[in-house]
Amino acid sequence: MFTTLLQAQAAPAGSNISMIVMMVVLFAIFYFFMIRPQNKKQKELMNFRNSLSIGQEVITVSGIYGTVKSIDENTGSIMLEISKGVQIKIAKEGVNPIATKK
Repeated sequence: MFTTLLQAQAAPAGSNISMIVMMVVLFAIFYFFMIRPQNKKQKELMNFRNSLSIGQEVITVSGIYGTVKSIDENTGSIMLEISKGVQIKIAKEGVNPIATKK
């Protein structure tokens, strides 16, 4: 009697395979619609910040427009001229690629 109860509670073999397939499909959907685009955007942002050049007009993430005057690779900072004779030092991570002029 005990063995018949255990056999009755066991799930059919087909449901385990379909559950695994469904989990793989869900992971693929998350990867292609969430993870991959975010990684691509992050790579583009890093390439933009690494390709900053002197004289390039940029906008910071806080909304300050300026022109790159110097780049310090050791500290990862740049000097922006925001007005004639007014320069500020900011981190490269503070430059926003969306509203920049090429």
